[in-house]
Amino acid sequence: MWSWDAFFSILTSKQLLEGAWVTVWLTVVSMILGLVLAVVVAVARSSSFVVFRAVSGFYVWLMRGTPLLVQLVIIYTGLPQVGIKLGVIEAALVGLVLNEAAYLSEIVRSGLLSVPVGQTEAARALGMSPTKVFRVVVLPQALRVMIPPLGNSFNGLLKTTTLVSVISVQELLRRTQFLVQVNFRVLEGLCAAALYFLVLTTLWGLVQKRLELRAGRGYDRNYRRKGRTDMAALDTTVVDAEAVNR
Repeated sequence: MWSWDAFFSILTSKQLLEGAWVTVWLTVVSMILGLVLAVVVAVARSSSFVVFRAVSGFYVWLMRGTPLLVQLVIIYTGLPQVGIKLGVIEAALVGLVLNEAAYLSEIVRSGLLSVPVGQTEAARALGMSPTKVFRVVVLPQALRVMIPPLGNSFNGLLKTTTLVSVISVQELLRRTQFLVQVNFRVLEGLCAAALYFLVLTTLWGLVQKRLELRAGRGYDRNYRRKGRTDMAALDTTVVDAEAVNR
């Protein structure tokens, strides 16, 4: 029978709160490091050097083609056999970062490729340096395209962290399992953990919405003033850039 007392006891337990904190910081750190690595991989995949493209392409193929759970077990139990010993937290971070970077690199690469070449050429014709072209022209437009899928990836990573419980990381699910073993309330414990994840993903959804509005505020004004869709506003930007080139 369902027990509300057991549910609220697990929900408000200190162990579950600590597990939620581990989940949050593990997600944030993995996302930041994964994004940094993703930029490197995306640049390598767009490089003119065949070796860079081959190595980065193999990395993305390998990480996306094998389950994260298998990768975590290999990193935690396989690397010590070749002399590389990692703790549970280090192994979890390495596995999450390597796996997430493979997916994020495709988001970054598609975002950069979404910026019309004519706009970079027009910026260079105005005397901008390559660094300034990337910072002022390419990156703001690419971010507008990348923020929604990056936000969704962060949302998914919050829940994916449950897999690191297989190598004994004391995150939210692992703490829930301990509490369930103590009071034998499986359903109540899992529902409490699910509620924590629901709150975390909901809060992140509000942050993501704020970021999307900020990144697309110029296009939003066009939409409200002229009644155009986002794609129509983007087409207008491309046409204007092509007119500058002519």
